[in-house]
Amino acid sequence: RSVPCFTAQAARRKMPVATVRLVLEDLLEANGRYVQQFSLAGLASRASAGVAVLTCIDTRIEPLSMLGLRPGDAKILRNAGARVTPDAVRSLALATHLLGVSEIAVIQHTDCALGGRSDAEISDRLAEAGFAGEEAEWLAMPDPEAALHSDVQALRASPLLARGTRVEGWRYDVRDGSIVRIVTS
Repeated sequence: RSVPCFTAQAARRKMPVATVRLVLEDLLEANGRYVQQFSLAGLASRASAGVAVLTCIDTRIEPLSMLGLRPGDAKILRNAGARVTPDAVRSLALATHLLGVSEIAVIQHTDCALGGRSDAEISDRLAEAGFAGEEAEWLAMPDPEAALHSDVQALRASPLLARGTRVEGWRYDVRDGSIVRIVTS
């Protein structure tokens, strides 16, 4: 049996829906194998390393591996562009008050689809891809450096995070896996 394409690939190649559904079946089968070797039962809900990472949904980013972390060490949040959104702040407020987080790394990355573009450009690209939904604020980053500084500042200024939470802004390089501190604490 051939390996089915993921949804985005299927859409670009105009593959039948039945093929796309096979991916979901494969994922559930993989979960069955995972359950047989499951070893995280009893892991505490608190972040044992005291850190939260806000990073992008980009598939080239592996938060735990790239930082030398293991399950249970950190709270990992992901969204397009690693942007500080109201939902990210909500999650980080809970993490800093209830789940042992005292430090936050906002990790944006090189070659981001939102980087170096405006919301209007993102809207145009979405329209070309067939998006017919309402306009939205895409949180594009015409100036990624400024966006990272702004996002870190927004977290530092948030009254919702626990007092004394340390926040930094980093840039992950998708070409070589390195991380550079851009906004230090």
